[in-house]
Amino acid sequence: MNISANLSFALPELILAVSAMLLLVWGAFQGKSNALFQIAAVAALIGAAVAAAWAPQGAAFGAGLISDAAASFAKVAIYGFSAIAIPLGDRWFAHRGARRFEYAVLVILAALGMGMMASAGDLISLYMGVELHSLALYVMAAFHRDDPKASEAGLKYFVLGALSSGLLLYGASLVYGFAGSTRFDEIAIAVQGGTGNGVLFGLVFLICGLAFKVSAAPFHMWTPDVYEGAPTPVVAFFAAAPKLAAMVLFARLLQDGFAEALGDWRQILVIIAIASVAVGAFAGLAQNNLKRLWAYSSIANIGYAILGLAAGTQEGVQSMLMFMVLYMIDVTGFFACLAALSREGRPMETMDDMAGLFKERPGLALAMTAFSLSALGLPPFSGFWAKFYVFKASIGAGLAIPAVIALVGSVVAAFYYLRLIKVMWFDTAAGPVDKPGLEARAVALAGAVFAFPVVLVALTWLDPLAKLAAASFRFS
Repeated sequence: MNISANLSFALPELILAVSAMLLLVWGAFQGKSNALFQIAAVAALIGAAVAAAWAPQGAAFGAGLISDAAASFAKVAIYGFSAIAIPLGDRWFAHRGARRFEYAVLVILAALGMGMMASAGDLISLYMGVELHSLALYVMAAFHRDDPKASEAGLKYFVLGALSSGLLLYGASLVYGFAGSTRFDEIAIAVQGGTGNGVLFGLVFLICGLAFKVSAAPFHMWTPDVYEGAPTPVVAFFAAAPKLAAMVLFARLLQDGFAEALGDWRQILVIIAIASVAVGAFAGLAQNNLKRLWAYSSIANIGYAILGLAAGTQEGVQSMLMFMVLYMIDVTGFFACLAALSREGRPMETMDDMAGLFKERPGLALAMTAFSLSALGLPPFSGFWAKFYVFKASIGAGLAIPAVIALVGSVVAAFYYLRLIKVMWFDTAAGPVDKPGLEARAVALAGAVFAFPVVLVALTWLDPLAKLAAASFRFS
């Protein structure tokens, strides 16, 4: 295949890479961020999303990059949510005198890495995508450099991220050494006769490294501290899109490379899923800081997504894709609300700060209620349908007991969601709430629409798209 044909498959990534370099030069000469700069950054992401939606199907660069329905599905969602993160974060930093043009460039570079993760066809492109998006996220976590907590969050994320990168590299080297290839399709051929101990050990290390990226237990230790210390709009970004990218990469690695080893990796995923739900449900009960609470919520919700993936079927992958997209709406909307709220210039980030919010800002209180009930999985909110698909797929694959355990964990987690709603609606207000910014209100209220039963309409197009994307994976 000639170079022009290869590049046609990588058009979304090329758009983002060229845009990031041009915006970096533009910002360096301009010295600051403005509305036109932000519009250009958002346009680059939207252009990449359109290119991903219409990308040709096939493999490029020696099967290192895969363009299929799953990649298109993931990239459109990733680039779309990344585009939302730019105006949301820019205005938040502007209100605090920390506005810099580098933020938009970092979002684009992170989106570029996530796109590579969604299209990874071998262990090398897997690692390149993971590291490109991770390095951008490390900087974004510490972007508000005058805040000691943000600097601490960036340092913790970097140090523990380096550990996970080591696990990934070690696992990749073992798989390559024993399978004789880095390509997923050739690894699949090598393990058809059964996985040897070397390949199995390598797979375990790869799973551990990717479990860190999605903050699954017991590799979740970085999540609460990083969520608490990082700027609120940054948390909204890396609590959503990077998780989808990592889960699609997870599915591609296991289904395309190790489908014949389903019995080996399914039990690992089931243990990780149950541990994640348990840690997220029980540890969240003790949290007062809302960022830490939603960090544990994200750990639990990743457990549900991994449970769908553990089914090892097309329905399982479909349920995981639908779950992650609907969860991205909930988490982005909730943190958009949180970014919009302050009292006398001080961010509202604790449970006590939310007291009496319904009387002060009923629109945002209703939106946060919708997101909380959706994350809880209460019908008829979107989170209920997300979990319904996951439980249906896992039970259909013979994982009824893990599904029941996960359901019990969801009931336990209901306490802290309902506690937040009770505080917002019935407790006495601690003082007047500042007028929220237009961009945060727009994102929050738009997300709330999808969290409400209106999402049933959205499911009429999301379900066939997720089914088409799941069909791109190989199954044993």
